[in-house]
Amino acid sequence: MTSVTATKRSGPDDPHGGHSGRDGQGGQGGRPRRSWRPGPSGPPPRGKAFGDRAAWFLVLPALIPILILSVGPLLYGIALAFTDAQSGRTRSTQWIGTLNFQDLLHDTLFWDSFRIGLVWAVGVTVPQFLLALGLALLLNQNLRLRWLARALAIVPWAMPEVVVGIMWRLVYNPDAGILNETIRDLGLGDGRDWLTGLATALPAVILVGIWAGMPQTTVALLAGLQNTPRELHEAAALDGAGAWRRFRTVTWPAIKPIALAISALNLIWNFNSFALVYVLTSGGPGGRTRLPMLFAYEEAFRYGQFGYAAAMGCVMVAVISVLLAVHLVGRLRGGEDR
Repeated sequence: MTSVTATKRSGPDDPHGGHSGRDGQGGQGGRPRRSWRPGPSGPPPRGKAFGDRAAWFLVLPALIPILILSVGPLLYGIALAFTDAQSGRTRSTQWIGTLNFQDLLHDTLFWDSFRIGLVWAVGVTVPQFLLALGLALLLNQNLRLRWLARALAIVPWAMPEVVVGIMWRLVYNPDAGILNETIRDLGLGDGRDWLTGLATALPAVILVGIWAGMPQTTVALLAGLQNTPRELHEAAALDGAGAWRRFRTVTWPAIKPIALAISALNLIWNFNSFALVYVLTSGGPGGRTRLPMLFAYEEAFRYGQFGYAAAMGCVMVAVISVLLAVHLVGRLRGGEDR
């Protein structure tokens, strides 16, 4: 009993009761260390709670503009789609339910523009990706003046869409455009009016869309190629794999996530195009290049049908949401497979 009492009362100054061990609780003249571990029902540390609040304060400057300039107008547009809102200060707005959407189902002009928008989006996105992939593979090689080629490749990306549209209008000019002048010099004919012809307007606009959007796809794919270990290519070459087999078994699996992500974003971005096509053709000739965004713009600001235009916007948002959902589900399933 006495020995137990002495052991409990012994401290660091007691030569017979010193602590020993290498875990910080003993040693000659050592001081016992105490570590606080919260229990499962204990309060969180003050530092963690303060860190969470600080994180929210840091996010707010970026979150507030998104809520005001993006989420707010989106919700207002959805509400506007269920009204008969039109231009004019003295006209009162009435709630009409789903009448705008019912009219939209029977509007052949809108569905024609929707079809043209899909043709435009796919016709720009697919060739844009293939050409950007080839350019990225070329720029990834150890070539002379590679830095200059990379700088020139992103020039279209640095130009505003309005400037790109004006520049290509000059290229397609039927009288003094460089395209028709080249055709005449080569003796291939007298040229044609590319942007006003019913058969050539949409292909001509698609060509401009491919040229304008290819740099961002090239940069994304080039970044993926540069992150691919060269040792894998060298090992495949030593095993006798040719260029195509190395691309299929080494390069493509490495850049596939980037390729899928940038293709989905390009498809959505191209479907929502407005400025480029508006500057080039304004939706003409005869509505052959009237994309859904152009059609909604005309209904709202040319004819003053704000509620009807908002219903068109809701349909396009729904389509884009479906595309995003399909893309995200595919990415998640791909992650589970790996």
